[in-house]
Amino acid sequence: MINLQREQMSDSIILDGSSLTLDALLGVARSKLTVKLDQSTLEKLSRMRQYIEDIAQSDRPFYGINTGFGGMAETKIAGADINTLQRNLILSHACGVGEPLAFEEARVLMLLRANTLAKGHSGVRPIILENLVALLNSGCAPLVPKKGSVGASGDLAPLAHLAMVLLGEGDALIKGERVRSVDALRHARIEPVVLQAKEGLSLINGTQAMAAVGGLALIDALKLCDLADMIGACSLDASKGSTTPFDARIHEARPHSGQITSARNLLSMLEESEIRESHRNCKRVQDPYSLRCMPQVHGASRTALDHVRSVIETEINSCTDNPLVFKGSTEPYDVLSGGNFHGQMLALSLDYLAIASAELANISERRLEQMINPALSVDLPAFLTPNPGLNSGFMVMQVTAAALINENKVLCHPASVDSIPTSANREDHVSMGMTSANKARDVVENVFVVLAIELMAACQALDMRAPLKPGRRVQKIYQLVRERITFAKQDRVYQDDMKAAIDLLKGDELNAILSGK
Repeated sequence: MINLQREQMSDSIILDGSSLTLDALLGVARSKLTVKLDQSTLEKLSRMRQYIEDIAQSDRPFYGINTGFGGMAETKIAGADINTLQRNLILSHACGVGEPLAFEEARVLMLLRANTLAKGHSGVRPIILENLVALLNSGCAPLVPKKGSVGASGDLAPLAHLAMVLLGEGDALIKGERVRSVDALRHARIEPVVLQAKEGLSLINGTQAMAAVGGLALIDALKLCDLADMIGACSLDASKGSTTPFDARIHEARPHSGQITSARNLLSMLEESEIRESHRNCKRVQDPYSLRCMPQVHGASRTALDHVRSVIETEINSCTDNPLVFKGSTEPYDVLSGGNFHGQMLALSLDYLAIASAELANISERRLEQMINPALSVDLPAFLTPNPGLNSGFMVMQVTAAALINENKVLCHPASVDSIPTSANREDHVSMGMTSANKARDVVENVFVVLAIELMAACQALDMRAPLKPGRRVQKIYQLVRERITFAKQDRVYQDDMKAAIDLLKGDELNAILSGK
């Protein structure tokens, strides 16, 4: 589980293009870490920049430096117009639509673009990187619409909205509040920049929007895997389920790492359960799959997310600009055109993230049904209410869970299997990775709600097992829930309870229980 503990980390990170972690990403997103630049990085940028300025004025065409873009790549731009070219690029590409990214997502977007520039292959002036860092450290972020990127020649529209802030154009955010970009610059004590050769292109050619949204969604999805194990253990005890299916020998015989981890988590949660001991010799031979196969299902999601994590961690420390500038053999530098801006690697992985997360909700809702349905439960009243009929209890909360799961199934259709050519067919295959990222984020949010409903139901059922106590760690979770949500003796506004449960899952208090603290 990603668990940002400030006392375990420095209060700052050094942006070098190569060592950004998910923990650091989360710390900057929440404004708990400041960002610093290494002097050697700035010196490297300065040396490379002089070469870019020289070739910008040459007769030889260099894509994006003294030529047009995309379908107009062969159009030579006069030296006097190069700065205008870069400004026009940003203004024309800032055409995103829809609701803006969340403040944390927008901060990560800015962090990731700064990190790829710090890698030193983009040829921008140090002032561009320094201004991005100043905005981050002053609690600012760009205001970036969610939609409008096909994720191929970079997340062009979202990143153009980021670049607009540096120009003092459009809107920005200060600690989450919407302001004019000029006010954000003033807050950060910096001036608007006049973009020079290649700098506009270097700000927008990359995968940072999908990586920002997807990276934060991944952090939450990894957390959901642990929460699913913990909440599933609560439901198993409440349902008088067996711990035998979590015996380590079973999982060593099929040694998928995610499966082994989930089985171990479940066993640790259920230690010292009086409820388990009360029915150890009952006639029930096997539990339903939603209880018995938790390690196999939760573990599959864990394994899938491990792959996604490897992709994200590589991507956030990659250079996704074009063209890229490298130390040359005959020339001081070589300017190479390629396709690192293409988002297919992320698009496929983020579609995978959505599917893996959705499965945690699918099986969670089935455990919920095991507890609220009197035809399936063991000695529990209908819908977990003491007076069913007069009270509906958890009836419609299960309906809500079903609705969200249906939505997840629609959202899990992969965006990455589609491609619509753009830019006069120059960009004839695109990834649709930003769509994958936005869908994954929505799926993850839905899973939090479904797991929260299951947790509420499990605690309601555990009250009905009293005076028998659940596993020691299950009891700790139960106590945290009961500090916020009381036993439902009769119907009330359950929406308030649901919000309290969701807030608990999204916070950090449950983290220590699984680790044994």
